[in-house]
Amino acid sequence: MGNVFGYVRVSSKDQNEDRQVITMREMQIPEENIFIDKQSGKDFNRPQYKKLLRKVKPDDLIYIKSIDRLGRNYAEILDQWKVITKDKRVDLYVMDMPILDTRREKNLLGTFISDLVLALLSYVAENERINIRQRQAEGIAAAKARGVHFGRRPNPLPENFYEVYQLWKMKEISVSEAAKQCGMPQTTFFERARAYEKSTLQNGE
Repeated sequence: MGNVFGYVRVSSKDQNEDRQVITMREMQIPEENIFIDKQSGKDFNRPQYKKLLRKVKPDDLIYIKSIDRLGRNYAEILDQWKVITKDKRVDLYVMDMPILDTRREKNLLGTFISDLVLALLSYVAENERINIRQRQAEGIAAAKARGVHFGRRPNPLPENFYEVYQLWKMKEISVSEAAKQCGMPQTTFFERARAYEKSTLQNGE
């Protein structure tokens, strides 16, 4: 058997990788053989992952905590699994799913079962991610329909806005002068004026 490595990934710099690292240490993986990326799993353009692939040799073993640490894109996970196990001839062990251990039953049936389970898990992981995005979009749409507003609230109108608005509406001052008196850009004044007009129409004023 060759050397043992561990691959750790968290989705962003704000997330903590300690839980995965502790698990790798419990497997007695040397510190210098633990590779950590702090970025999304949407693709495999990750510096530490690339460095790991350059370092491993045939008969080495790579531990990963779960299949989604390797990635989240169904097609790319399968492609990278092939790169590691077939092209690099390196073994993989998914710790949360012991059946995904390429050291077990290195025959045609063992390989078939492993590949089948991997394809199923990868599909489920990506499908769940798509469903989460869809549920979020549906939730936002439903909230907007109820009148919930997203994003930053506009600044309160200056006290003289309505007085200035009336002067502008009666064409006694230009839009540039109105915006200047209200202390806001012309586009902002125009937008707030249109919003005010819309609200007065809706309220029947």
